[in-house]
Amino acid sequence: MTDRPTPGTDQPHNLIGIGIGPFNLSLAALAHDVRHPDTPRAPLTAAFYDQRPAFHWHPGLLLDGATLQVPFLADLVTLADPTSPWTFLNYLRTLGRLYPFYFAERFHIQRAEYDAYCRWVTQQLPGLHFGHHVDAVRWIPERTLFQVDFTQLDPDGETGTPGRAHARHIALGIGTAPHVPEPLRPLAAAEDIPVIHSGDYLDHRERLLRAEHITVIGSGQSGAEIFLDLLRARPHGHERLHWLARTPAFAPMEYSKLGLEHFTPDYTRYFHGLAEETRDHLVTRQWQLHKGIDTDTISAIHDELYRRTLHGGWPDATLTPGVRVRTAGRLGTTRIELHLEHIEQGTRSRHTTDAVVLATGYRERPLDTLLDGIAPHIRRDGAGRPRVDLHHRLELDPAITGNIYVQNAERHTHGVGAPDLGLAAHRSATILNHLTGTTPYPLPDRTAFTTFGLTPHPAVPPQTSPRAPLHQTT
Repeated sequence: MTDRPTPGTDQPHNLIGIGIGPFNLSLAALAHDVRHPDTPRAPLTAAFYDQRPAFHWHPGLLLDGATLQVPFLADLVTLADPTSPWTFLNYLRTLGRLYPFYFAERFHIQRAEYDAYCRWVTQQLPGLHFGHHVDAVRWIPERTLFQVDFTQLDPDGETGTPGRAHARHIALGIGTAPHVPEPLRPLAAAEDIPVIHSGDYLDHRERLLRAEHITVIGSGQSGAEIFLDLLRARPHGHERLHWLARTPAFAPMEYSKLGLEHFTPDYTRYFHGLAEETRDHLVTRQWQLHKGIDTDTISAIHDELYRRTLHGGWPDATLTPGVRVRTAGRLGTTRIELHLEHIEQGTRSRHTTDAVVLATGYRERPLDTLLDGIAPHIRRDGAGRPRVDLHHRLELDPAITGNIYVQNAERHTHGVGAPDLGLAAHRSATILNHLTGTTPYPLPDRTAFTTFGLTPHPAVPPQTSPRAPLHQTT
């Protein structure tokens, strides 16, 4: 990986990105070819920082054969700029794999291949700084700049050298963190009992398979893939598996063509315009849009269970939806006891197991810790959450004239599409159009056949920035 020269304190970046997951990597890739509007021959100066030593995308869930739930066109850049050098197809061309991919006829690629593609981009794209932990972001009013303090970590990732950079604008892509339900947190923190989050599944797979009885909690795609992987690895008649979920059913993900239009910019703009209470209500009702299971995985699970009945009897595998874990604790020194409640029946029971896999998803990382010095200037909704406008920008007091953009931290304002890879390129293009006050990436006026609400065509927000120009005299 090569870097552009890093501007010093007297030569601020136009943009600093914090976090290098797929969303900020998309922004970095699209920003690479953007020219400075005041000096068209000069590139936009951008730097991106991540505390990890290198890019890895959910390595604990890169199971053999597991695919993305979005088409390969939902790469980092294609839906905003299919001519970009950072497309998935150009990645294949560079590796001499275009014809094998062509004959494979795969619309949905494997997760491991997407991870490899993103790592290829990070190895080619300048301006990315791994092994840098961002400690704080402050606003320097006398310079009208953001100050970013970071620590460059040593190879062990423990200690390092402090550093500082300045930027006119910030993009937060700090991602999400594994969610462990409250009743199971003490057990998950104990190293001697295997209570593992699904994000670490492959690191602990062999240990889990040695357990006499295994319980999987969570009805989404990760839970289904892990249950299927464990089922295939267990002997016939001695599967000793239990799959629990809060949802009322192990239900398929909504994947009809019109249903998928909930992941278009049109729906995002519609959702953003709704009242806060309505938005919060909608997010809880739309779980099948993003927390269901793809039908191929459901079919594979049923096929595997059915195959184990061919010679009579039933597999020793129990699938129970509609259940929540009330409390959990140790039973003896090695076993785990879960106290369960069936939500619809109102009944309770105890469940004993030797290992638990928590396919309980992820939650947005809070912004306030990183933005502690700016927190008083962030405008908030009735629930205390940051308000985010249609340009994916935090709403700030006028005293701060720079922009802070957020990626995958705005589900409460932008809906179910916020964490979806299919909207990554469009969001990055929206940010860059707004940041530059120009349109380096023209965006479509309409993206869905469905008209959400009673307006015939959702209005595309203006691309020019009302807060701060890209270039300021400091």
